[in-house]
Amino acid sequence: MAAAEPQVPFHILLVEDEPVIRELVSSMLSDEAVDVVCAADGIEGLKLAKSRPFHLILMDVVLPQLDGVSVCRILKSDPKTASVPLYMLTAKAKKADVESATQAGADGYIQKPFRGTELMSLVDRLRAAVATH
Repeated sequence: MAAAEPQVPFHILLVEDEPVIRELVSSMLSDEAVDVVCAADGIEGLKLAKSRPFHLILMDVVLPQLDGVSVCRILKSDPKTASVPLYMLTAKAKKADVESATQAGADGYIQKPFRGTELMSLVDRLRAAVATH
């Protein structure tokens, strides 16, 4: 029987200030093919995003130090991080909030509370795209 081909590591940056949510999402995503790095505020998230390559960034909008929309705007204006898919993972769901994130360059908006299947579907879709390149 042939050995299964190893999966390409998939690197996610999770920027979330709420420890319970950070732990829940990190735990949900942590399997041998997903490497989750966490940040608890916008400044830490920005530094981490620029420190190494990620396949996906999940970011809350309301963060200490620097809000998620501002971090998104900075990352999307930097050629080194502009192409990294960045999804807002937030409870702020008014039309103006979504428009603000979209204008800053966010690739998507996942509203809290969300279903684990919704998040895993996104990760699986992006991981499959990485595996084919």
